[in-house]
Amino acid sequence: MSFCLTRGGKVIASYRIALGRNPVGPKRRHGDGKTPEGDHTIVGRNPKSAFHKSLRISYPNAADRERARREGVDPGGDIMIHGLPNGQGDVGAAHTQSDWTEGCIAGTDQEIEEIWRLVPDGTPVRINP
Repeated sequence: MSFCLTRGGKVIASYRIALGRNPVGPKRRHGDGKTPEGDHTIVGRNPKSAFHKSLRISYPNAADRERARREGVDPGGDIMIHGLPNGQGDVGAAHTQSDWTEGCIAGTDQEIEEIWRLVPDGTPVRINP
């Protein structure tokens, strides 16, 4: 999979990424291994994340919470764009050989450093696995 940053309709950076361990299809509940598809926003950041650095995605939204309530499930949350687990940065790009996150978007530590600098809070994000 790949992740692109755009500005003014032009791609300014592209990265190979890993997604949730079961990435295709809509996220329905906590623990399903899906990365939530659709339009979201960067709503925060954690410089002391267990995964190098992380940027929080605005999932679940009100519609996701309402659907989950109707279905009697926990919608999940804590969806991030993050680097590799702390202490495992030497894995580098090899981490993209499988989808391994619990629903997040993962890049290398160097890539998350660049994304961290380029993407302010409030930035729209579209996820299309």
